[in-house]
Amino acid sequence: MALLEVQDLSVRFERRDGPPVKVVHDVSFSLDAGGTLGIVGESGSGKSQTVMGLLGLLASNGRATGHARLCGENLLAMKPRALNRIRGDRVAIIFQDPMTSLNPFLTIERQMTEALQLHRKLTRRAARRRAIEALERVRIPDAVRRIGMYPHEFSGGMRQRVLIAAALMMEPDVLIADEPTTALDVTVQAQIMALLREMNRDHGTAILLITHDMGVVAELCDDVMVMYAGRTVEKASARNLFVHPLHPYTAGLLGARPRLDAPGGAPLRTIPGNPPLPGSGGAGCAFAPRCAAALERCHTQMPPLESIGAPPHLRSRACHLPISDSVELEASA
Repeated sequence: MALLEVQDLSVRFERRDGPPVKVVHDVSFSLDAGGTLGIVGESGSGKSQTVMGLLGLLASNGRATGHARLCGENLLAMKPRALNRIRGDRVAIIFQDPMTSLNPFLTIERQMTEALQLHRKLTRRAARRRAIEALERVRIPDAVRRIGMYPHEFSGGMRQRVLIAAALMMEPDVLIADEPTTALDVTVQAQIMALLREMNRDHGTAILLITHDMGVVAELCDDVMVMYAGRTVEKASARNLFVHPLHPYTAGLLGARPRLDAPGGAPLRTIPGNPPLPGSGGAGCAFAPRCAAALERCHTQMPPLESIGAPPHLRSRACHLPISDSVELEASA
């Protein structure tokens, strides 16, 4: 049985000036113990709202439906108190902006030891010692002194390490990392990715990585789910997806990566147009207006997510294009 199994998860938001807006449509995926899954897509594709929905962290006007089972327990059916016991303990989250996750009025010690005292019932002294050890493991120098400092006294990379340290010391079953390397320089990005790999390798922590960076996915993830306009358009192992993407949107994402082997002066490739606004899609494929290979029915019929192949090469895609006649996927070259 999968450690985390999500089935037909949908997220909608109520509006005062109109009908509800559905931002996530019937998303399903699973994550095994020790596995790594990347959820990728442009901003507004529904990646973060998928995770917020399954953990009960939506805004007050949001509602999630479907099933999200952690070790067989449906998170969506839990009372807030029961869900609070899981968040930060069995499931830890690293948000993309550490300054919005860390309280500027509390020291790092206070923010790290609170979870240990609540979930592990440690004394303040024991919790402080565990927190210092965690900071040292993520290579924060002079951790004994720095633990008494405030978030604004740390650099962006250091604050991100603090969040990873807080997650690491709880030894969660699942770590959700939402754009953990956004706005960090490449050196710090490499250090953050190394820490995530270490957690996965040494502690068997399952990692759910939300990102728009295909390079980060290639470095860390076993499997990949590509989202567009709140829907899953392709799922595959990372190896299969990078070698042979089957959906034009996936090919576009891969083609937009900077390449060291590109001819000098060659411009970066882009996907033309813009993603649709939530709730503005028509009856057909949401990507059709931007797809160079769209068929006539792509504009009028929503393609179902269909399975292709067999284990260990089983994958899924939602596209009307026949695989044999699909658009030339230059990104796999």
